[in-house]
Amino acid sequence: MQETIKYIALLRGINVSGQKKIKMVDLREMMQQLGFDKVQTYIQSGNILFEAADPDPASVAEKIGTAITKTFGFDVPVLVKTRKDIEGIIDQNPFKNPEDLQANRIYYVLLKDVPEPALVEAFRQETYPNEKFFVSEECVYLCCLKGYGQAKLNNNLLERKLKIGATTRNHGTMMKLLEMSSSQQR
Repeated sequence: MQETIKYIALLRGINVSGQKKIKMVDLREMMQQLGFDKVQTYIQSGNILFEAADPDPASVAEKIGTAITKTFGFDVPVLVKTRKDIEGIIDQNPFKNPEDLQANRIYYVLLKDVPEPALVEAFRQETYPNEKFFVSEECVYLCCLKGYGQAKLNNNLLERKLKIGATTRNHGTMMKLLEMSSSQQR
């Protein structure tokens, strides 16, 4: 039997303000029909844990995106990471102040591709009141002192500035995804 890899798929922009509605039961069923194993979802914002034999996260993301378009009738950007990738991203978070972590001020903007160095350097020169950020190759870490809802520095702005696709999750969601995937890690 071929060894499987524990993946976490992050969908961007579903079930937000009544747009791109997908029921999690239907999403799980679609994933199982694609041949993925041990499929779980977490909350309605499009977090899917599953196992697959395909060693290429980009190929897996494309397969899921194509299936979503066919099944639900609209395009959804899909980012797929391994459990190990998610663990590394969390470990590299430069904002570890317990007060910020508990107050839900920490966000991870997971990047679809590595941003161009010139764009990163230009972005690093910018400042945003009540917001701190750090850019890595696969994530922009945000500390939003007044909360993400009040932040100017959001997913859409980062996609424009860095010219790449992204999806955002809060620290609590990232930790829960890591926890849920840990018992099935290979």
